[in-house]
Amino acid sequence: MERQLGQDPSQVVVDEMVGFWIALFALPRSLILVAIGFFLFRLFDIWKPFPIRRTERLREGWGIMVDDALAGIYTNVLLQLALILRG
Repeated sequence: MERQLGQDPSQVVVDEMVGFWIALFALPRSLILVAIGFFLFRLFDIWKPFPIRRTERLREGWGIMVDDALAGIYTNVLLQLALILRG
């Protein structure tokens, strides 16, 4: 798809879906966590803190997938830590 439509085509959303699934992985079922997770995932996906921005350079579609997977990991870790600290 990247070869035909260019870098990170908006028509392809599987990367966003996978990233969001990672963001919510192993978290308790809660509408509030889903909403906060969505907000944080989008924030990390747009802001692209280190090293997420660097992964966009990966070729053959890897950059498209890896940057969203990392945004999901960042989100998940942050939510897991918040739940632990909350007690």
